Amino acid sequence: MAGASDLPVYLDNNATTAIDPRVLERMQECWKSGFANPGSQHAFGRAARTILEDSRESIAEILNADASEVIFTSGGTEAINASVYGFTFGRRGTLAATAGEHPAASEACQIAINSGWKQVTLTVDSNSRLEDALLDQLPWTDLKLVCVILAHNETGVIQDVQRLSSLCLQHGVPLLLDAVQAVGKIPVDFQALGATAVAFGAHKFHGPRGVGGLLLRRGVKLPPFLVGGYQESGRRAGTEAVPLIAGMAKALEVWHLEHADRDVIVRSLRDRLQSGLMQKCPSAIVHGLHANRLANTLSIAFPGVAGEALLVNLHLAGIACSLGSTCASGSVEPAKSLLAMGVAPDICKSSVRFSLSYQNTVSEIDWSINKIATLVSRLQTESVS
Repeated sequence: MAGASDLPVYLDNNATTAIDPRVLERMQECWKSGFANPGSQHAFGRAARTILEDSRESIAEILNADASEVIFTSGGTEAINASVYGFTFGRRGTLAATAGEHPAASEACQIAINSGWKQVTLTVDSNSRLEDALLDQLPWTDLKLVCVILAHNETGVIQDVQRLSSLCLQHGVPLLLDAVQAVGKIPVDFQALGATAVAFGAHKFHGPRGVGGLLLRRGVKLPPFLVGGYQESGRRAGTEAVPLIAGMAKALEVWHLEHADRDVIVRSLRDRLQSGLMQKCPSAIVHGLHANRLANTLSIAFPGVAGEALLVNLHLAGIACSLGSTCASGSVEPAKSLLAMGVAPDICKSSVRFSLSYQNTVSEIDWSINKIATLVSRLQTESVS
């Protein structure tokens, strides 16, 4: 039995989160009161428009942005793709990114490279932190875009981008931050970050899937990624999904009110899981152990155990987790983010990611520790027999 119930233990919250009942309630209200096209001029359309703009104002206030800087998208992937496309389309230059960017960013950058752009890599240390001392050595006169993941989806490491953003501002280089794992988990201040664009997605913080946003610095104009309409002030075509947007705003509002308590709860559970596994599995290695990490994320390697085999066994045992980025699932290659940290390929392949939420319980964590440790011990024995 998994934890205190017959249900599996869900430790894959960086992949997606369960929708908050309060968010669902808000969305259900909007399916009735905000069903109309917010671009329509009749009373129904104006009612939907009011909900849309109220949601925009709420999100902007929490993220310390101007409402005019909020563009609604279908999710974080679209927001990132749209940004990279907008900054690179019809131009040539050099872009900089870490080797461990999410596929939404790395593959969008690859399209630019295929069209003639060059790329340089932002190096990180063994804890996945940007090596600030090397930033001055970047080819700033040639750089036309810098992309950085703010909070890493695999390791949970949170980047301090103050030095990088200062240099970007100094040299007039746009800075795109993938904040999909950051917004709704840690305070994100658009003005203080100094970024040109920040991407986020609702389903990472107990909101609905299919909706996200892009914060785009006021005065910056990009060619639209989607065309065929003048929604979002001509920056993103397509009728806005008002109930989903209202749900995203509600999820962020709830987080904003509760984040201090949530952080304490989740960090305690994560640390309990981490210390329990390190005690029962002495050879375990925690990635980013000495870095500032998301309170909910534990990326851990069990040397001698194939991560894929452990993942299958954990799923059969009732523990939902992942090898890392769900968007990169199916890949048998070592995680680029771990390789960039100097982690050996065999250790990369023995790594799994547990990501928690405030909805997890102590009993679930304690049960999981024992189950994981038992499986690791068995698989390690089998690998040497």
